[in-house]
Amino acid sequence: MAKKVLVLPGDGIGQEITAEAVKVLNWAIQNGADITLEEGLIGGTAYDATGTPLPAETITQAKAAQAVLLGAVGGTKWEPLDISVRPEKGLLGIRKALDLYCNLRPAAVYPQLADASTLKKEVVAGIDIMVVRELSSGIYFGQPRGVEDLGDGRKKGFNTLVYTTDEIERIARKAFEAARKRSNRVCSVDKANVLESTELWREVVSDLHKREYADVELSHMYVDNAAMQLIRNPRQFDVIVTTNMFGDILSDAASMLTGSIGMLPSASLGDQFALYEPIHGSAPDIAGKGIANPLATILSVAMMLRYSLELPQLADGVEAAVVTVLDQGLRTADIMQPGMTQVGTAQMGDAVLAALNNA
Repeated sequence: MAKKVLVLPGDGIGQEITAEAVKVLNWAIQNGADITLEEGLIGGTAYDATGTPLPAETITQAKAAQAVLLGAVGGTKWEPLDISVRPEKGLLGIRKALDLYCNLRPAAVYPQLADASTLKKEVVAGIDIMVVRELSSGIYFGQPRGVEDLGDGRKKGFNTLVYTTDEIERIARKAFEAARKRSNRVCSVDKANVLESTELWREVVSDLHKREYADVELSHMYVDNAAMQLIRNPRQFDVIVTTNMFGDILSDAASMLTGSIGMLPSASLGDQFALYEPIHGSAPDIAGKGIANPLATILSVAMMLRYSLELPQLADGVEAAVVTVLDQGLRTADIMQPGMTQVGTAQMGDAVLAALNNA
């Protein structure tokens, strides 16, 4: 039976970058992948069409698919909306609805782009980090939350950071399993010195390590120190496992070590469902200009082929094609370097497709 992939272009540059990723999915179909593609709505475009950033039909489509490919959500157009219907609620909502609790965010430096980083080449060369971010709990979802009117023109905003033993253990298990396939090292990042929720986090991660993963090297680090160490000595890290908010922040910081956030894919995994997306946003300032970098989205398709569609050879082919176009000196504006050839979104997608067809 064919495996279904739901494509959710979303907003801003999401429309442009997913179009290039779909070219790669169609290449996979032409090369024997038994895949069918379906498109749906999410984010601001969904709100414009249906009055909600996450229509019930999109959830139904997603639960009937083996994998979801998402572009990006959000934009200045929808910022005046009430927070309950802003585009970002569509992204948070689909993660929660599909129980996508594990977010894998690789940050590796391509040798061809080592000079594109704002840090010295000798600091970033050879970086290969996997951030394992808890995705469906923590402060982004904890209750109670809201803004309360205190009177006299004053208000109070509040959010709740909550984690249970089960939620911590399942994400830690994903990190330890990932480390066993890499360099066998996990750094758990928390703020256990001031936050009771992450004091529990450290305790549960340590207990699981002792019980089942003693063969994996485990270290702990406070999040402020981890942010500093990512800049000072990023090569010390292999797998980083952390909370939802800390993972959001640290993975974006790690992305800039690689030269551009436009190069980094991600996989959001649950026990039944999976969603793949670039880690960058909708970039409304460049939307519609045809200059966005589609490589992170294309590399997200490679992760999809590997993790959800069980087509590792095709995944290897896509990743090799990205290396080929970088070797050819092709660069979108975000990774442009002296002496290279600047191309647009569609040109980069076509170049990857050509490399796939010529391999």
